[in-house]
Amino acid sequence: MSRVYNFSAGPSMLPEPVLQKAAAEMLDYQGSGQSVMEMSHRSKVYDGIIKGAEAALRQVMNIPDNYKVLFLQGGASSQFAAVPMNLMTKSHKADYVLSGQFSTKAFQEGSRYGDCKAVASSKEDNFSHIPAIDPAECRPDADYFHICLNNTIYGTTWHTLPDTGDVPLVADISSCILSRPIDVTKFGLLYAGAQKNVAPAGLTIVIVREDLTGEPQEGTPTMFNYGVMAKNESMYNTPPCWPIYICKLVLEWIRDEIGGLEAMEERNVKKAQELYDFLDGSKLFKPCAQKDSRSIMNVTFVTGDPDLDAKFVKESTEAGFVNLKGHRSVGGMRASIYNAMPPEGVHKLVEFMKEFEKNNG
Repeated sequence: MSRVYNFSAGPSMLPEPVLQKAAAEMLDYQGSGQSVMEMSHRSKVYDGIIKGAEAALRQVMNIPDNYKVLFLQGGASSQFAAVPMNLMTKSHKADYVLSGQFSTKAFQEGSRYGDCKAVASSKEDNFSHIPAIDPAECRPDADYFHICLNNTIYGTTWHTLPDTGDVPLVADISSCILSRPIDVTKFGLLYAGAQKNVAPAGLTIVIVREDLTGEPQEGTPTMFNYGVMAKNESMYNTPPCWPIYICKLVLEWIRDEIGGLEAMEERNVKKAQELYDFLDGSKLFKPCAQKDSRSIMNVTFVTGDPDLDAKFVKESTEAGFVNLKGHRSVGGMRASIYNAMPPEGVHKLVEFMKEFEKNNG
C-alpha cells in the first residue's frame, strides 16, 4: 500500500494511527460485536463514545464548565444562520469582519436575520491580509461580533483577537481548530466543520457560553436551537455517529501521542516555517498572504505564470503530493498542512519544489 501526501483543504487527511485504530475496530467495536456505524445512538456503548468525545474535547481545549459543547450536523455553513438565529435577539444587530469567502458568506446569511454591518474588509486586496479595524465602526450594542479565525482559501489568520468589549466574540474556527491553544473564555461562541482538522465530513462542533443559549429568534427551527441541542446533550435526533467516534480518536491522539495543543502548535509552526522560509527565498514561487497575516494551516503561493502553476500541480500530483491546486479565487497553489500532515510531508514537498524550481526557473 502506498499513501500520498494529501494537502487538501478539506476533507483532509487524518492521522494514520487514528485510521489504523478505526480499521481495527471496524467490524467489532471493543467487543460489542458491531461497528460504530451500525450501533444504536441510544445504546450504552455509543453513549460512552459521545460522552468520551466531549470529555476529551473539554480536556484538550480546556473548555470551562459554563460552556456547552454541541455535536451537530449541517457543516459550518449551517452556523451562518444558526448564530444569528440564537444570538441576534436583543438589539438585532451584529458586526462582521470580512477577511475571506466564508466570513463574507456568514455576513450575507446573517443579514437575513437582522442588522449586520461589515465593520472591516480586505476584499480590495483579494483578502491577502487580516483587515485593520476602526473601533469607531464597531457598535457597542451589537449582539455579537463575528470573525473567521483562519481563512482557508487565502492562507491568512488572526494573530491578535479584536477587542470587542462586552460584545460576545463569535469565531468560525473550522480550519484552525485544535492546531494551537485557544483561550475559549475570550469567545462567546466557537464553531467548526470537522472535516479539516478533526474528523470526516458530517460533524459540526459548536462551543457556546451557557448564557447565550436562551430564547432564539421566533421561527428558529428546533434543529438550529442551541438550547434544545444543549438540553438534549446533542442527542435530540441521531447525531453523526461515525464522525464523532473519529473525533474522539483524533482528540486522544493529540492528547496521548502528540502531547496536547502546546506540542501541536510547536509541531505546526515548524512545518509552516520550513515552507515559508523556502517561499521567501525562492526566485520562482511567491507566497500570497502578507507576512503579518500568514496561516500555519493553509499556505498559498504562485509562480506568476498560470501555465507553470498548472505544470507544477500536474508534476507534484504524479510525485505523490496531491490536492495542491489553489482555490479559483486565488489561483496558483495551496498547501493545507493540517495537524495530520507529518513534518516529513512538508519537508519532501519543499525538496520537490526546489527541484522544480531548478528545472523551470
